[in-house]
Amino acid sequence: MRFLIRIYRYGEDYSAMVPDLPGCVAAAESVEKVRKLITEAVGLHLELMRESGEKVPTPSPVLNFAIDETTEEKYGSWIEVAEGEPVLAARATSAAAKPKTQRKQR
Repeated sequence: MRFLIRIYRYGEDYSAMVPDLPGCVAAAESVEKVRKLITEAVGLHLELMRESGEKVPTPSPVLNFAIDETTEEKYGSWIEVAEGEPVLAARATSAAAKPKTQRKQR
C-alpha cells in the first residue's frame, strides 16, 4: 500500500500528515527525519487499526494541496507500507517532490 503524505516546513522544522489517516502526524528538524517518523507512525497507526477491528482505508491515488502564505514550503510524497505486515515493513520510497511556486517578495 502506498500512502500519500504532506510535509510542511515552518521555520527550521518540518511536520508531516497523512490525509487518508486523520490524526497520523509527525514532526522533526529535517525532511529526512520527518519522513522516517511519519513512515513509522503510519505503520503503527495501521497496526492499531487492524488490532481494533477497524477497516484500513484504501490509499488515495492523488494528493491535492495549495500553497498558502502561512507555510514556508510544502512537499508531497508517499510512503510504502506492506499490507498486513508488521510496522518494520513500512518504509519511505521516494524523495519529496517540491511543487514549483513563485513567492511574493516582502
